[in-house]
Amino acid sequence: MKINQSKIDRIIRVILGIVLLTLGWGGIVSGTWGLVFKIVGFIPLITGLVGWCPLYALFKLKTN
Repeated sequence: MKINQSKIDRIIRVILGIVLLTLGWGGIVSGTWGLVFKIVGFIPLITGLVGWCPLYALFKLKTN
């Protein structure tokens, strides 16, 4: 699996994932939106840590 994200892209994704997870798990956003933030927050966090995005691969995009 090749890395298809630049360092800046990866940093932004990790920060976004942490913010969404903090909003969801911290109770700042509750109810349905809190649950959505908890679930969706893992996607940018994991793709940022791994450096590979399946949507980038599907559309043959690279930011690196």
